[in-house]
Amino acid sequence: MTRMVLALVLAVIAGFTLPPAVSADVLLIEEVRQADSMNVPVNGMTKGEVRARFGEPMKTHSAVGDPPITQWEFDGWSVYFEYDLVLFTVLHKDTVTGKKTE
Repeated sequence: MTRMVLALVLAVIAGFTLPPAVSADVLLIEEVRQADSMNVPVNGMTKGEVRARFGEPMKTHSAVGDPPITQWEFDGWSVYFEYDLVLFTVLHKDTVTGKKTE
C-alpha cells in the first residue's frame, strides 16, 4: 500500500514538472486584419499593372498547370497569376508575424 501511494505521489509530481506534450498554433487575427490594409496587388490586375506599380519581382517562377499559374515573389509577399491576371496575393509568414523564418 505504501508503494502504491508513493508511486501515485511521484506520478502527480512528475505531471506538474514535465513540459506539456501538446502545443498549439496561435491564431493571428489582428495581424491578418493588418494585412488586409497593406498595399499589395489585387485580384484582376494585369502583370503589366503589377510591374508598373510595384516594380520588378525579386524572383519569378515558371507557369505550372492548365490554366497556367505563375508566381512572382516580392519582398514580403508573393502574387499568383492565371495567364496575365492576378488571382491572389499571399503574405510571407515573417511579414505577418514580424519574425524571420529560416
